[in-house]
Amino acid sequence: METVINSDESELAPSVFAHLSLARYPEFDTASSLQAWDAADEYLINTVDQQKLAQGPVLLLNDTFGALACELHQYHPVSYGDSYVSQLATLRNLQLNNLSADNVSFIDSVTPLSAKPAVVLIKVPKALALLEQQLYALREVVGEDTQIIAAGKTRDIHTSTLQLFEKVLGPTHTSLAWKKTRLIFCQFNQPQVAPFNELVSWPLDGTDYLIHNYPNVFSRTSLDIGARFFSEHLPSGLTGTLVDLGCGNGVLGLGLLEQNPEAEVIFRDESFMAVESSRLNVEKNRPQDIERCFFEADHSLANVERNSLQGIVCNPPFHQHHSVTDYIAWQMFNDAKRCLAIGGELRIIGNRHLGYHQKLKRLFGNCELLASNKKFVILRSVKAPRKSRQS
Repeated sequence: METVINSDESELAPSVFAHLSLARYPEFDTASSLQAWDAADEYLINTVDQQKLAQGPVLLLNDTFGALACELHQYHPVSYGDSYVSQLATLRNLQLNNLSADNVSFIDSVTPLSAKPAVVLIKVPKALALLEQQLYALREVVGEDTQIIAAGKTRDIHTSTLQLFEKVLGPTHTSLAWKKTRLIFCQFNQPQVAPFNELVSWPLDGTDYLIHNYPNVFSRTSLDIGARFFSEHLPSGLTGTLVDLGCGNGVLGLGLLEQNPEAEVIFRDESFMAVESSRLNVEKNRPQDIERCFFEADHSLANVERNSLQGIVCNPPFHQHHSVTDYIAWQMFNDAKRCLAIGGELRIIGNRHLGYHQKLKRLFGNCELLASNKKFVILRSVKAPRKSRQS
């Protein structure tokens, strides 16, 4: 199955995106030096059959920062994935390059695919469960004449990856490695498969809850140890509007609903599957509270009114795809200060070594250690009124 095809590396352009101005989203000083495309993007663009592109719809999967959409904008591609931030990045990069946003359309990961594509280009995601869901979604729309090419880092393309393509779609083979990336070529022949259930469910210890998870949710098959620890130290008795920021499957938000019966709770994440998992978990486990819940796919606390929140709980990510960084956490902390009302609190959990207490104290002027263990700390900062200038 893992046959190797010939690839003349001399024919590959040094950078097919050299004529584009591409940036990551969001744009921070710490991220400005990070390239918004990689060798997998280049390998895909250099390999795709341009004749196929002209014959029908082009479908892009997991186009992280819109590099593929920008390069192929004239073909009016459809971009399909689970990241709202990737959609924002694509729109930003189209704008930076004076390309029409109308040339690219988006389908989120919880919406079925429709039109039969002539070409499918896939950036292999980190989560094998997400890839499996996407391949089953493709089964419903691709045909034997659809050109299907995937790309990823050589270290991330395993035998299990190739076996999944072959099981769900059909015969699969790989290319030679180029710049530490590899291509996967797949020919759809409608193999027989068992029915696919994209949901995984498990009981939440100490409760009557059954937690449901779509494929791209962090710690999909069990409660992660950080959330378990954080659940013991959630705020209680608050009123107004609270946010489970980066909600994942919504376990923390369920705790907020239970411990703050007079409050509204916003479940917010940049993953469409996370937001839908949260919605499903409230509907199944606390249906009596659904009217005081809001479920939103967005970037951090964008578009939330200033001084409007009484409380925020958050387990900030410290990586974006393969890049380890703290700028996402810093964005969340700054957004929290902007959106919290005076006296409102931000409560977070983080690995001890990340030093979040320093950031919070610098930003809020205060930071309280609520609990800690060998791996995690739980911190609380309160938004204080501005000090008046003394004449």
